[in-house]
Amino acid sequence: MKATTALILALTLATFGRAIPASATRSGEEATMELGNFSVSLAVKDIHASKAFYGKLGFRKVGGNIDQNWLILQNEGTTIGLFQGMFENNILTFNPGWTKDQETLDDFLDVREIQASLKEQGIELTTEADESTDGPTSFVLADPDGNTILFDQHVPRPAR
Repeated sequence: MKATTALILALTLATFGRAIPASATRSGEEATMELGNFSVSLAVKDIHASKAFYGKLGFRKVGGNIDQNWLILQNEGTTIGLFQGMFENNILTFNPGWTKDQETLDDFLDVREIQASLKEQGIELTTEADESTDGPTSFVLADPDGNTILFDQHVPRPAR
């Protein structure tokens, strides 16, 4: 991933999708982890053609800069990022602490807590967040099929 990709992805809006806190359980179900808002970052070949295509599907620009080869599009509760020439593959992106409108949540599972939980479960990370910090940070991992997953937190650790 290019160095600028992390910065550009830091601006990626995401769809609001708060889950059950890791400590919560449901009868007969495994506890889920609060991952934050979700979007798909698409590696596109021609950003103008992609913008036109997704426009026909009802997506509208809500952020980004086409002159810098990146756009954020939304259709109701679905957010996608279009990125030309910034990374090779599509990326699943989670943004702890944000709503789809970049509003900061008062309480959320911090990215460092998510990272620690995944490491405790034996999941190998591609890059790691510095757990000694309190500000915005990110980490990356890949699923068993090699799909890249980015956890990109843009806000400080919540005050508790």
